[in-house]
Amino acid sequence: MNVSSLSEALVKASYDLTGPVQPGSAAGRVYAKLRELITSLDLPPDTVLSRAKIAKEHDVSQSPVREAIQELEKEGLIVSYPQSKTLVTKIDVEHARETQFLRLGVELEVAKSIARKGNPDALLPSQRILRMQKLAGEDRDIPEFNALDRLFHLSLFQAAGVPSLWHLIAGRSGHIDRLRHLNLPDPGKMADVLSAHERILAAISEGNLADVEEQVRAHLSGTLASVGAIMKSHPEYFA
Repeated sequence: MNVSSLSEALVKASYDLTGPVQPGSAAGRVYAKLRELITSLDLPPDTVLSRAKIAKEHDVSQSPVREAIQELEKEGLIVSYPQSKTLVTKIDVEHARETQFLRLGVELEVAKSIARKGNPDALLPSQRILRMQKLAGEDRDIPEFNALDRLFHLSLFQAAGVPSLWHLIAGRSGHIDRLRHLNLPDPGKMADVLSAHERILAAISEGNLADVEEQVRAHLSGTLASVGAIMKSHPEYFA
């Protein structure tokens, strides 16, 4: 397997594992691919979607396409106008803030729960993913870096024994995912993410709950702290 196909496999796996639709099902495959295209901004806001074309591209009937679009509508990534058209929405910053508020509360407890257990082996998957993410950062491979970022955070939820909570949060994170995609190319951003992940793992390993909270809060506030600059640089993506 070459580097390009490995990167594509990681991206696909990250969406398959974090989506609300059953992985491997026809609807799940369509959902994962559409969400990948939307959150990576390959399908930018105001793109018109053809359900017939989507069904043909995925070699499925209209039913799984309809189910996938319904899930994306719940997340606010798509809007359908009856008897008219289906569009990719613009980025909703308030929705992103609400999701971040939810994610912060949950992920703080996830990290503290792992720290209290004092089991260093529980962090091995996260550490391995972080090593891979560093390589993706060195190669400036943003899709792979993003995919490994999702898998890193999922691995923490798995270590805490609550992976279903990650699926709950991931199912409404589309707007902040798009903000992050706009933010990642900024100079130093990927290095900041990697450093934050290292500090979170170190705080958990040391069992220092105060430091765990400080590091998680600092990390999860990064993108929204830059939202003004992101909007100024990319006004066409926002309502």
